[in-house]
Amino acid sequence: MSLYLFEINPEPADRTTVERLIADVGEGARSAGGEVVESQVSRTFDKVFAVVEAGSPEELAAALNGRSLPLASAVTGPDEVRLVGAELAEVKAARPEAGYLVEWDLPAGLDMEGYLARKKANSPKYAQVPEVAFLRTYVREDMVKCLCFYDAPGEESVRRAREAVETPLDRLHALDQGDDHQ
Repeated sequence: MSLYLFEINPEPADRTTVERLIADVGEGARSAGGEVVESQVSRTFDKVFAVVEAGSPEELAAALNGRSLPLASAVTGPDEVRLVGAELAEVKAARPEAGYLVEWDLPAGLDMEGYLARKKANSPKYAQVPEVAFLRTYVREDMVKCLCFYDAPGEESVRRAREAVETPLDRLHALDQGDDHQ
């Protein structure tokens, strides 16, 4: 089984719509023989990031297309991802809450081996910003981008952590922590 990322724009962007969308994603994942590993929601409710474990991206795509998610104005995925910095069993068991998600559009020419080497070399530098806890990253296998999850007191702390590890930040999302999103 592989991991796949879906990025979903709810319409309307509110808690009720997001909760229904997350339930629909779970139902679709199960119908494709998979399960939701986690879903995270932007604090403004305009973006849902869902990671699903499944065997077939084709079945998953068919189960989670726009027709099966009528409360979505846009659905991107499934994009195969690799979990870095955490164990899948731990993420499934604990479903650790993140306060912030950073999207980094990976530079052309960077391959997975280079990314992992860079990550290993720079990760100790997070100690320079002790108030920030790096939780995990999902790296798209096509090397388009990665999503990095943090527990931090605020956006500025996340920005300092990214500077410490010498890694760009293309988009920063404060995440909703009001409900358990699986």
